[in-house]
Amino acid sequence: MDDEPLSQWAERRDERIGQLRAVPLVTGDGPRASHLNPDTPRAIQRWNGHLREPHGFAANLAEARRILFPPHRGRLRP
Repeated sequence: MDDEPLSQWAERRDERIGQLRAVPLVTGDGPRASHLNPDTPRAIQRWNGHLREPHGFAANLAEARRILFPPHRGRLRP
């Protein structure tokens, strides 16, 4: 069995610290794909290295995308 060294695993885990994701707030076992139910509120979660913790709230998919993918500031124009 080819196990990776613990240091490599920890490095990969640490690279994701602070990463955000949006989770649709739907009831039951219905589909939770991000593109479905675009008007459904989303919980914004942040990875802290061990688990995802509450970070914020978005009223719909468009707002969640603005939080997850903010426009770049100071970008040079060609």
